[in-house]
Amino acid sequence: MSFRLILLPGARNEMRDAARWWATHRNAEQAAAWIQGFMAKLETLQEDPLSYPPADEGDLFQHDIRQLNYGLSSKPTHRALFTVVSPDRVVVLAIRHLAQGPLDSDQLQPP
Repeated sequence: MSFRLILLPGARNEMRDAARWWATHRNAEQAAAWIQGFMAKLETLQEDPLSYPPADEGDLFQHDIRQLNYGLSSKPTHRALFTVVSPDRVVVLAIRHLAQGPLDSDQLQPP
């Protein structure tokens, strides 16, 4: 079964902000590679989203919250928080740097 992937506006903005920070403080080419690679990794959620582990934020909503970790090298730097909201839809709720603590319910948009 294939799932429809939906990025909430907040998650999309968080991803763009992280790429802008990287381009400004590190390297613009790496920032572009990072965002393209992260989007490609997020697209894998369309095939088997339940293969990813539960997130610490899982008790915030009635839906199961899971996370996908991503980084340019073998060491992940960011995670995507997502949920399966129906038999055919996966919603990315937030993009976070791994150094950031867990979200609280005020910071996470419901799907």
